[in-house]
Parts: sequence; C-alpha cells; structure tokens
Amino acid sequence: MQARTAIISIMAASLCLAGCTSEAATGTAEASTTDVIAESSVVDLSVQELVALQADGNIRLIDVRRDDEVAEGVIPGAEHIALGNFDPANLDLSDGREVVLYCRSGRRSGIAGERLAEHTGETAKHLAGGIIAWRKAEQPVVIP
Repeated sequence: MQARTAIISIMAASLCLAGCTSEAATGTAEASTTDVIAESSVVDLSVQELVALQADGNIRLIDVRRDDEVAEGVIPGAEHIALGNFDPANLDLSDGREVVLYCRSGRRSGIAGERLAEHTGETAKHLAGGIIAWRKAEQPVVIP
C-alpha cells in the first residue's frame, strides 16, 4: 500500500512539473505576469497620502461617483466625471498635474484608474476606501 501511495505521489509531482513546463512553453505564464502588471497599474493612496498631495497643490482630483452621490458632498477641489462618462482620451493632461481618482469605496475609482493607466501607459492613483475612508478620517467635505 505504501509503494502505491509513493508511486501516485511521484506521478502527481511529475504532472505538476510537466504543467509548469508546458505553461511556460505556451505563453500562459505571460498572462500571469500581465495580470500582476495590470494589478499594479493602479496605486492605492491612503487618506493621509491624498491630504499630502493636496497640500502640494499639483493634483487633479476626479470624483467618479454618480450625480446623486456627489450631491451628498465631495472632497474639496474635486471635479466630477461619473464613471459612465470617464474616458481618459477626453482628459486634458497637458498641465502636468497628477490625476487622482476617488469614488464611494474605491471600486469604481480602481476601474477608472485601470482605464487611465491603459491610456497613458503610466501608473494611476486612487483613494483607497474612497470618500467613506475620507469621511471616517474626519476630512472636510463640501456640498457642490
């Protein structure tokens, strides 16, 4: 019985190794690398990091929430472009300001960030936790 278990274990290990070799040969390993690159194309900023960037005054803060959400308050200095209308190709990026995105919780701004990063070929930034994190940190919000 032990010999049979050992043979099965060796066969399983061989299949795993063969799978690794064929993965590299077929290029599916590249997809994994690409996934890692795509995931890192959007950087999470903490509330404190966003506050510091605002103090430097060289950012373009874009709120990608819906109109009804924006009506409840925005981070001071933010402009509103709802995710459904967010097209990085239409953004004038010529003034050199760094774009920072946010939404309610960080999900939609992450999507917008992926679009922006794909368009520019550079890493995009967004507020992790969105305006929920901003309010929780007791940062100011203005009603538009």
